[in-house]
Amino acid sequence: METAADATELRPSPPRKPSRKRHRGVLKYPVVRQLIRFTGVGVVCTASSLAIYALLRPWIDPQLANAVALIVTSLMNTALNRRLTFKITGRKKRAQDHLSGVIVIAIALIITGGSLGVLHLLRPEATVTEELWTTTLSGFVATAVRFTLLRHWIFRRARHV
Repeated sequence: METAADATELRPSPPRKPSRKRHRGVLKYPVVRQLIRFTGVGVVCTASSLAIYALLRPWIDPQLANAVALIVTSLMNTALNRRLTFKITGRKKRAQDHLSGVIVIAIALIITGGSLGVLHLLRPEATVTEELWTTTLSGFVATAVRFTLLRHWIFRRARHV
């Protein structure tokens, strides 16, 4: 028989569905959150690319050093942006995303390689430091193009996360 104490005891409530996280201010816009995450990924990948370039440059041509640095970091960049920036997990379309990422990297290579070409046309005796500055500044342009292509072409299925 149930006593009054048993009837009034606290019982665990049924499990609730997790509430959707609400963002405030400018963070309520998915593009702002994506830009913040994209910037973090970009900092890591840019530092890696510059380090690879600086390590290779004493032994190989600047265009080749730039290409190797971009290609090596491109797979890391696409994987990190896929997972962190656009919140895409799992294997579905992963190969297609990376293949599309290679096209985006080719565009970045044209932008940064073109800037190096212009630098050496104007200043054939340019130093490695000047080359690094040139690839970094042109990398900002390439980054804007990359974010736009990632968001509106490759990962358009996740634009609102």
